[in-house]
This record gives sequence, structure tokens and C-alpha cells, in this order.
Amino acid sequence: MADYNFREIEQKWQSYWNEKGTFKAEVDPNRPKFYSLDMFPYPSGAGLHVGHPLGYIASDIVSRFKALKGFNVLHPMGYDSFGLPAEQYAIQTGQHPAITTEQNISRYTEQLKNIGFAFDWDREVRTSDPAYYKWTQWIFMQLFKSYYDLDANKALSIDSLISRFETLGNKGVNAVSDEDTPTFSAEDWKAFSVKEKQEMLLKYRLTFLAETTVNWCAALGTVLSNDEVKDGFSERGGHPVERKKMMQWSMRITAYADRLLQGLDRVDWAEPIKEMQRNWIGKSIGAEVIFQVKGSDQTIKVFTTRVDTIYGVTYLALAPESELAASLITEGQRAIAEAYIEVAKNRSERERMSDVKTISGAFTGSYAINPFNGEEIQIWVADYVLAGYGTGAVMAVPAHDERDYNFAKHFGLEIRQVIDGSMENGSFPGKGGFIINSGFISNLYMKDAMAKAIEFLEEKGIGKGKIQYRMRDAIFTRQRYWGEPLPVYFKDGLPYLIEEKDLPLVLPEVDKYLPTEDGEPPLGRAKDWTYKTAEGEFPLEMSTMPGWAGSSWYFFRYMDTKNNSVFADKAKTDYWGAVDLYIGGSEHATGHLLYSRFWTKFLHDIGAVHIDEPFQKMINQGMIQGRSNFVYRVKGSNQFVSYGLKDQYDSFAMHVDVNIVHNDQLNLEKFKAWRPDLADAKFILEDGKYICGSEVEKMSKSKYNVVNPDDIIERYGADTLRLYEMFLGPLEQFKPWNTNGIDGVFKFLRKLWNLYHNAAGEFSVSDAPASKEELKALHKAIKKMEEDMANHSFNTSVSSFMICVNELTALKSNKREILEPLAVLISPYAPHIAEELWALLGHQESITKSSFPDFKEEYLVESAFEYPVMINGKMRAKINLSLSLSVQEIEKAALSDEGVQKWLEGKAPKKAIIVPGKIVNLVL
Repeated sequence: MADYNFREIEQKWQSYWNEKGTFKAEVDPNRPKFYSLDMFPYPSGAGLHVGHPLGYIASDIVSRFKALKGFNVLHPMGYDSFGLPAEQYAIQTGQHPAITTEQNISRYTEQLKNIGFAFDWDREVRTSDPAYYKWTQWIFMQLFKSYYDLDANKALSIDSLISRFETLGNKGVNAVSDEDTPTFSAEDWKAFSVKEKQEMLLKYRLTFLAETTVNWCAALGTVLSNDEVKDGFSERGGHPVERKKMMQWSMRITAYADRLLQGLDRVDWAEPIKEMQRNWIGKSIGAEVIFQVKGSDQTIKVFTTRVDTIYGVTYLALAPESELAASLITEGQRAIAEAYIEVAKNRSERERMSDVKTISGAFTGSYAINPFNGEEIQIWVADYVLAGYGTGAVMAVPAHDERDYNFAKHFGLEIRQVIDGSMENGSFPGKGGFIINSGFISNLYMKDAMAKAIEFLEEKGIGKGKIQYRMRDAIFTRQRYWGEPLPVYFKDGLPYLIEEKDLPLVLPEVDKYLPTEDGEPPLGRAKDWTYKTAEGEFPLEMSTMPGWAGSSWYFFRYMDTKNNSVFADKAKTDYWGAVDLYIGGSEHATGHLLYSRFWTKFLHDIGAVHIDEPFQKMINQGMIQGRSNFVYRVKGSNQFVSYGLKDQYDSFAMHVDVNIVHNDQLNLEKFKAWRPDLADAKFILEDGKYICGSEVEKMSKSKYNVVNPDDIIERYGADTLRLYEMFLGPLEQFKPWNTNGIDGVFKFLRKLWNLYHNAAGEFSVSDAPASKEELKALHKAIKKMEEDMANHSFNTSVSSFMICVNELTALKSNKREILEPLAVLISPYAPHIAEELWALLGHQESITKSSFPDFKEEYLVESAFEYPVMINGKMRAKINLSLSLSVQEIEKAALSDEGVQKWLEGKAPKKAIIVPGKIVNLVL
């Protein structure tokens, strides 16, 4: 084969890997394991663009490198295949979501295989496969059958809780439960009806049914997460979203809040991602204070981290969606307050948290009594108070909190500055108003003042010390069709689990993928959506699980994908353990990553796995941005002027498909064929070419800057694509895609190919020993790659390969001693060409079965040095001398050098300053 025929080479080796099962992973106790994982994709109909494979290429390089280093590598791929887009397409077309999902997966798989990833495709999982979601349902059932014991600091069986209730009641039970859980005795428990017992257990179960405020989108017929709502409208479709209370399944992720915080100290993640999780969990240590409503039996509970500032409280603020707020509105304030609440409660909490400019609220007309001094304070409803954080109420101290201050200033409310020792440790600076002294906690430092105030609260029965978390329990249901059915049926209005032998509970057929006419979820359209027991036939849950359910444990299923008896064999989960390298987007920091960590800790608690953190090392890859191209249309015509001449005409910029532009030069015929209205386009050229303008933007169809990896592979090959994506810059950084630069990488691969071939194009490798210069070039590259793999600096390794190949080309190197390890060195990045060269070198086995070359420091140790010779402070000559020479020998050699003698002009130096291995300095 004379030329580098990348198409033939890549197809050959992809077929070989597939037929031989090259990347098939099995448990091997004799080798250290390495588990490399990518956040698995949702298979959209658009397929991949060149930005998507970035993280996959990086993990693939590490996986191949680790295999060469002797590790037993697990590197799987699968699909997060439930989701709203497939369901919306089904609603529009009537086609079952499974059909479009299968088509999309086939397209993704084809594209991924064309890039040459070392995936073990035998382990592919799909969250929408009943064989997979059987175990998602099973995990849900285990959560339902568990509660969180705070003394044991872990999940325990609900059966053990029932046993305790039967003997002691719930007195002394230190467990996570609903706020309104009453105290009862063993006698009370025994006297409860079956229904009452089940209702009480729901207050403890780790997954439970409760009325919850949700984002309801009537047009989509489903609840949406905060991520799916923007400015009061659904991100998908732009439909109105309202906040309303609905009966929903939830999971007590809050029970694991402290463990989720502590676990962050044991994982190797970027600090910004850890901080995002810490902020989302939002641990606060403070107190719960009870304010009596004036002239009423009602009370308002407020959580505060600064109870020592209670003497500076000038108003209470409630969340707009608070039921208490509605009940406190007086007739005189009704019209204003109710109108405000109607608007405010439908803004998502995320919007309200981020909107610091808009200040809105309404006075209820009611007053509360400050329990410390008996003062009457106004009760307001305010945007900045969130129902889901704390108690949904804030005691406002405007002089010492910026949001309270802005609100008070806006509405002309009183501002009091608290002056005492407790305020010395960094509070919001006072903004006017009059100064007060904080009563009996005056002159105490903050810590002491807090303790004294909490002691007072608890003594008087008007509050208590409390730890609060910003994170809330996770809503676990969606009113959709295309999701996992919940393995639950209802008897007397209460939920019961189906039997494990009846898993999986498979999605039924429905006539439409819309809610029923009565507003029930799409599963309400199924015939006989019931569960048969010995007691009779009962309705099944009609909501399905959210998108995050299947993605919260998939990394365990990859360890044992074909097992029908358990979600994963214990011996296999013990062997593979935590993911050693996880690569994915930072946008999942407060969703997928938290839920995965929560489920892993739960599975650890019940003894299903031995790890309690799923991802040991994580890298968040940056985005590859698009490089848009523009043509310039002369106004009122179908004439287009080249970039350099555009200012001479009255023209405007127009996006053009980047795939018909090469090195910013427009293909005129392809442009005219691009759209019917351009068929008769005319061009004003510069130097006979049409040059386009360019700009870096997000890659999107609307900007015509989406680059399909299939097109790059067809033109340059997968190895070029892989190398180029790594060469663009550090993995974590955002960087623009520029097809113009890909030619250099392609030329590098041809230059690499030519090292192994003579001028006639014949394979030609010599068995002669390598020279010192050749060994030095090779071992510099080996050392650099070892360092780069440790730091995950992929772009600099590509540069080192180019330098190495250039040096070897200059040396006309064709030695097996050099070229054999060079092929291995480059194989993680460009596996197809490396496999072909390895085979040409006479090897029968795949290059993946070889070993990474050993770095030898001695080849980089210099035996000579080119000394700069300074004469009277100016460099006048260079001399190459052995590093073994003494100072006297260096001086003698310098003085006898012809170039130096010319500048000495027969004079003897007054002084010679010589630093071996550095410099020769002569002073006349």
C-alpha cells in the first residue's frame, strides 16, 4: 500500500475490533482495574456534531493508555433513552417513542463506531429497555421499604421500624420523617387501622407520596423540573408553566445531605463543581423561631442563622405560594396582595433567586409578635422568600441583610441597626435607621449570643436550635408516558408495592401519548392498567419516573449487564468498584451527580455495593464552539460581495453553511445549490475568490455552523478527527472549532506514515541500531506523554508527537527500535493508523495487546553542550564541548577556537568566568 489510505485502514480495523471483541472486559483479579466512563448520551434525532465526541475521545485515549500500562479496563457505552423529546415527537406523529428512540440509537452507535472508540459494546445499556428498568424499579422498591435512622446514620429496613413501633411506639425514634409526624405509643400503634399505619409509615419511607408544589405545564401535560422552566415557560415548546400543589412521589435525598457534603472531601473533582454541590445542599446551622400572629391562634415558624439579631427584626416575609400567607390577608389588603401572589407564585424559584433587580411584594395586613420583646411587626409576602427553603418565612433584619435591606428600602419599611458584640464577626453594614441594643444578648460575641438566644427559645418553648438544608427532597414523578412505570398499586387510596416476581412492570400500549380528557397522565389511557392480587384488582400508578432515575445507577449495571437475578453481581461490583475517570459536562453538577451519589450511598447502606461514592476522578470537558461563516449580500439584490470588499457596498451579513466553505473560501457552485433562491446568485470576488467572514458562536442549526463528524471522517479520517479535537486546546476549556486548521493534523499523519515507507511508497523499516539522536527524539515524546496522561493534558501530547515525527523525519529515521515504540505511543490517539503500522511491522496481535514503552532517562542526558562565549558582555561565538570537561579544559578550548580568537584580536583575557554547562564569559 503506497499511500496512506485512511478510509480503507479505518474500516479494516474497526471490523477487526468488532469481530475479535478486542475491548471486551472481564473480571481479572490478577490485574489492576481501571473503570473509564462517559456521561452517557440522550440519543436525539440530530445525531452527533463535532462537539459531542470531545469527552469521549479523551476517555478513550486514557482507556487505551491504561490498557497498554497493564490495567484491566472497563470502558462501556449506553443510552439514556427515556425522555421528553421522544414523547413530544410521538404526540406530534403518533409514532411510538420506542421506534424513534431505536432509530436515534442506531444513528448514534454508527457514528461512535466510526470514530474508533474502544467501547465494550457487549455491555451497552438502554434505560428504556425493560431488562434494564426492571432494576430501576427494584431500587425504587428498596427505597420504599427503607427509612433513614439518624443514630445508625444509614438507611434501615422499614420492618425494623415497625417492630419498634409495636413495642415502644415512636418515642425516642431518631429518624428522618415529615415535620408533622405525631408522637404515638405502642398501644396507639396497635390501635391504628391498616390505613392509618400505612399513612404513618409514609412519613418515614425514603420514597413517599405527598402533596408538593411543582411546575405544572398544562400544554405538555406534565410536571417539569426547575431546569426545564425559563421565565415562566417550558424550555421545550415555550408553553406557560404554573406553580401548583399536586400529589407526587418524592425521595428523601435530604436524609443524606450531611453524607453528600462529607463525601465531596474524598473525591478528585474540580473545586467549582464541589462548591456548586455544597451551595445546592446549603447546610446552615441556626434556630427555628416561633412568631405568634397577632389576634390569632396561628403561628409562623422562621429559620434563621442569626437569631442573635432578632431585636433588629422589622417585618416578617412569607413565600408567595405559602398557604399561610393567603390566610393572613386582611380585607383591606386583599385586592393588592392576591393580585401580587397570583403573578409571583408562578415564577420559578430559580428565577426569583437570580432576579436581584426586581423587588416585589405585598403587605398582608396582619402583624406578628416578636417573641423576644413583644413588639408588633408587619407580615409581608415577598418574591425573594422561597417556600422550599427553611420554613418559607424570613425574619427580616434590614440593617444586616442585603435582600432585607433592599426590600425594606423599596417599600419604606423601618431599618434598625443592631449594635452589640454579637455583630462584630462580619455582618451586612448598617444602612441608616435608628440604633437599638439587643436586650439580654447584648455585649456577647456572635457565637455566645447565638447560644444564649437558642437557650432562651428552648426554655420558653418558642423555638429550638436547628440545622437546615437548602436542598429539598427530590420529586420523583412525571405525568408522561415515555418513562419507567412505578411498581406501585393503590388500595384504599394508599400505595403498595407490586411483588418483585412481577418485575419489570412494562409500559402498556396507549392510543395517544397525551393526558386523558379527565387530566390523568397518558398511562390512564391504557386498558387494564391494574394489578391483580389475592384480594382483588387494583389501579396501578399512572405517573412515570423522571429522566434522572435510570441515569442514577447505570454505572453499576455496566459491570454486569446480562444478569437477570440481581442488578449487578456483588463480586463484580466489588472488583470494578468506583469509576476511576468520569468525563462529562458541568451542567449536571446539581442534578445527575447528586442523585447518583445519593443512590450509591443508599445501595451501600443496604449492602448491595461496597462503595459509597460512585465517581472518584471527574473531569468536566469544555464546549467546542462553532465557527460561523458569513456572506455579504448587497441590499436589494441577489449579489454577494467578498469580505475584503464589503465596506464598498451597502451590504448585510448572512450566515452560510460552513460545510460549503473551505479555509474561508466559499464554494460558489455549492452555494448556488444550497437554496433555491440562490440559484442565480452573482458574486463580486477579490483576487478571483469569494472570501467569507467568520465569528465564533455556539454550534447550532440556526447559524449553519454545525459540523458533522461523518463529513470530517469522510474527508480526513477518524484519526485526524481524534487528534484535532485534542489539539484544539485543554480539555476543560471552551474552544472554537475551525476546520481550517485540520489540514495540519492530517499532514502530520501522512508524515508519520511516510516514516515507515521509502520514497517509492514501499514499507521499509531497518533493524539497524538507532542513533543517539533518534533515541532522544523518541524518549522525549515518551516522557511527555507519561506526564500528560497524569495531568490529562491531551493537547500538549499531540504537539510532542508532531515534534518527534519532525525530528525523526529530519534524521531520516526508519529504525524498528524507534518506529515500533512510536506506533504504540501514538496508538491511544490515532488507533487505526497505529494498528496498520503495527501489522506492517510483522505483529499478529492487535497493538492494544502491546505494552507502553519504558522511558529511559539516559537517552535525554546530554554528553555535550553548545556554550555561548561572551566577550566583554556580548555574545561573539558558540562552541560545542563535552560536558565532562573541567573548567580549565573549557577555558583552553574556548581560547583556541578560531571564532573566539578573531574577537580577542591577539589579546589575553584579564578574566575568564566559566560556568560548566552554562556559559563562557571572557573580559579583556
